[in-house]
Amino acid sequence: MPVSIKKEIIRIFTEHPKSIGETYFQHLRFASANGLRLVYSGLACIVHSVLPFLFIDTASDVVKKMYAHMIQRKEEGDCKEPLS
Repeated sequence: MPVSIKKEIIRIFTEHPKSIGETYFQHLRFASANGLRLVYSGLACIVHSVLPFLFIDTASDVVKKMYAHMIQRKEEGDCKEPLS
């Protein structure tokens, strides 16, 4: 594989994490953890739709905690990209 192609592959995998002050693996860990939280939250919503007495506040609590954590990271300078 030519060097220019290797560099381009590395760039496309690291450009976004670098833009927010993270390494590829830091970004992988953070994004994966948030993805798993959202899967858990989504499953709780599905169960709640059938059994409304279960998981009453689960999804909203997860989203609130995730948002608070992202704001904290932004304020501490761990994340340079604006939240949208």
